[in-house]
Amino acid sequence: MPLVFTLAFRNLFHDRLRFIATVIGIVFSIVLVTVQMGLYLGFGRMVTTMIDHASADLWIMPQGTKCFEDPSLLDTRERYRALSIGGVADATPVVIGFADWRIPGGATTPVFVIGSDLRAGGLQPWNLVEGRVEALSTPNAVAIDRSYFERLGVTGTGMGATAEIRQQLVRVAAVTDGIRSFTTTPFVFMDVDRARAHTGVPSGKATYVLVRLDPNADRASVRRQLLSNISDVEVLTTAEFRERSRSFWLFSTGAGAALFAGALLGVIVGTVIVAQTLYSSTKEHLNEFATLRAIGSSRRYIYKVIVCQALLSAVIGFSLAALIGEIIVGLTAATALPIVITPGLMVGLFLLTVVMCVGSAVAAIVQVTRIDPAIVFTR
Repeated sequence: MPLVFTLAFRNLFHDRLRFIATVIGIVFSIVLVTVQMGLYLGFGRMVTTMIDHASADLWIMPQGTKCFEDPSLLDTRERYRALSIGGVADATPVVIGFADWRIPGGATTPVFVIGSDLRAGGLQPWNLVEGRVEALSTPNAVAIDRSYFERLGVTGTGMGATAEIRQQLVRVAAVTDGIRSFTTTPFVFMDVDRARAHTGVPSGKATYVLVRLDPNADRASVRRQLLSNISDVEVLTTAEFRERSRSFWLFSTGAGAALFAGALLGVIVGTVIVAQTLYSSTKEHLNEFATLRAIGSSRRYIYKVIVCQALLSAVIGFSLAALIGEIIVGLTAATALPIVITPGLMVGLFLLTVVMCVGSAVAAIVQVTRIDPAIVFTR
């Protein structure tokens, strides 16, 4: 084992209580950053879940649409104009809107209705555990997610349960698993015509028109033609609409700033704790460092010992924080806002831990630079 590592290891573990405090500070800091960034990633995925699962190459929407949940309307005649353009394979209207779900007992709860042409695809429920998409073509049929059974007053498997939306009967004909809303408002899938009736959208109106292209079509060219043939609309790719929705919910609403502020607080807390610990440890071992200087060790060698202490703290602290992070991910997997940790985030967090700990060693290094080797002979 290299002597530098041996010295760093013994300095670090000499005072076990101080070492434990250092590790707790690092773990607290990294877990806080992990949770905040995991929430950021999870929130970013949740707000675009409908966009990600829609069968569309291009989205035609009213001008100024901020996010998927923005219930502005356009004329469905735009669909026929889109179909007249070469390269367009299909154009499917989608209707969204809020409504009240009334259970037989009389209680009501708000729901978010999503209607699509079930024969043409577009935006249909996924992760089905009961029933089939085709069943939604039958009268009054809807699909709901089983995570909202209690709120919607549904028992058992959910199949066949009835309720009312705008004084009109609906019946559960399909059940999904894991389609949750970040607003906690349950999603209710149904046929597009029925969605108009349940949300009050006039006939001939829609929220979006989802455009699918032929395999060999030039998307940029088709997009230009759509914009020239249809007025007062925007035409976005799925990636563009995803980014717009994510930016709106994360930054325009202030949610993203709050998450980043929490992450920054974690970094500051961890850096201060580690810096204070390394500084105190170095100060207590000034005589030992002075001895090293007196026998000919260079300042660079001593700096290596201090940095090695910081790296050891980083590796141990990050390992424990990563373990706690995995436990938190498992605990939040079934919640309305799961924490998401990607491999890229883990790599970034490890690098952050190293930078935080090595940066904290600066205070200790500054203290060592003032050592006079002669003090070892005054003891």
